[in-house]
Amino acid sequence: MNIKKKAIKGAIWSVIQNWGSQAGSFIVFVILARLLTPEDFGIVSLANVFLAFFNIFLEQGFTSALVQREELEAEHLDTGFWAQVISGILLFIFSLIIADEIAAIFQQPQLTPILQCLSCLFLINSFGQIPQAILQRNLAFKIMAVRSLIAIITSGIVGIYLAFSGLGVWSLVGQQVTFESVMVLVMWKGIDWRPKLRFSLKHFQDLFSFSIYVFLFRFIKFFERRSDNLLIGYFLGEVALGYYAIAYRILEVMIQLLIGTTNQVALPVFSRLQTEPESFRKAFYQVTQFTSLIAFPAFLGMLVLAPEVIVTLFGKEWLPSVSVMRILTLMGILSSLSFFNLSVFVAMGKPEWRLWLSCLNATISFFAALWVIESGIVAVALAFVISVYLVFPLSLWMLAKLIAISLPNYLKQFVTPLISSLVMVACISLIRYFWSDWLNPPLLLGICTAIALISYPLAIRLTNPQLFQSLLNMFALATSKQS
Repeated sequence: MNIKKKAIKGAIWSVIQNWGSQAGSFIVFVILARLLTPEDFGIVSLANVFLAFFNIFLEQGFTSALVQREELEAEHLDTGFWAQVISGILLFIFSLIIADEIAAIFQQPQLTPILQCLSCLFLINSFGQIPQAILQRNLAFKIMAVRSLIAIITSGIVGIYLAFSGLGVWSLVGQQVTFESVMVLVMWKGIDWRPKLRFSLKHFQDLFSFSIYVFLFRFIKFFERRSDNLLIGYFLGEVALGYYAIAYRILEVMIQLLIGTTNQVALPVFSRLQTEPESFRKAFYQVTQFTSLIAFPAFLGMLVLAPEVIVTLFGKEWLPSVSVMRILTLMGILSSLSFFNLSVFVAMGKPEWRLWLSCLNATISFFAALWVIESGIVAVALAFVISVYLVFPLSLWMLAKLIAISLPNYLKQFVTPLISSLVMVACISLIRYFWSDWLNPPLLLGICTAIALISYPLAIRLTNPQLFQSLLNMFALATSKQS
């Protein structure tokens, strides 16, 4: 199977994997939001912030290093595996010890048992990082999708049962632990590789020379993406963080579903094309246009329908999240433009470029948010969005320097998605303007969604028939039985 067809098939299965896992966790998330108060939900958000931070030290960038590396030896896999296991054990012990200190800083004793229970995830996930890298490197997204769906069904049953049993935040804990455990178990069933008891310092250095930049990038990215939660939780309290977390969680799910899905396939494809500049540029144009075709209408639609989405999913008590959600959609729109710039830097062996960009953005966003923190969560969201837009031109300039893209050709990829999305927005805005006083939010949301699903593809067909036909051909290729 050629790389184009394999990539397209991989993208389809990556969609199934990501959408399945995100949908399952989001269902539990919605149930918990309806059962918990904003204050309780803020506590859960704080726990997840610290878990995300510790998890950076688990992965260490080895997965990306293994996927990106052109020549991979067995010693690279064995060394990476044992490095992960040792890291998992150390993080498990450390998180058990430090949980009390974290809870004391935020004056939330409820954090201690939650953090200590979830610390077992470091042990569990340490056994799954290298197998995932193997599957991703081989574009074996079908196996990864099946694995995710099995884990989602199992953990979803556990999480929803615990939620309806009145266990509140512990339903999320149970769902997370079950999900990660099943993911790792099923993944080992899907690969033939087994680690040998050996550790090579030379091969560790091979991985470390690349992964250190990925690790530093994720370390800085944590503060870029999570410092808002820390600032809000510390200065504004758990209630404000609860409202903010709802909006940000929706943004994260949308980015993962609409952009992260394609990016999971893009990195190994870009890495294989790094010695073919023309093919690389063509693939980059195609993947950015494909992603914008999906992301633009979703984020612009959310900008219009945020009140109906919040009320339908979480209830009227979460309406303070609407303004934050609308501002954060502006970040999502730009993410669909710039997300693959960072993947290109990694694929071309320039992870340090991604590091500097992330460091700049993290610095601007942190101090901007700190400056406006007393104005509330809407001001914090706006500060983060503005910082992203300030850094984007520099990212584009670096991209052009690295792979010699043409700016007009690059911007051309977004013309049809943008025009078609604006047509869709006009249609649903008219429906919402005339019917919002007559229909309840769930019904209005359903009607507007149906109108969007009709108007958007129709607009693509009218504005760019050739692209519309290419999308049909791509779908036919991806679903064909020929291997």
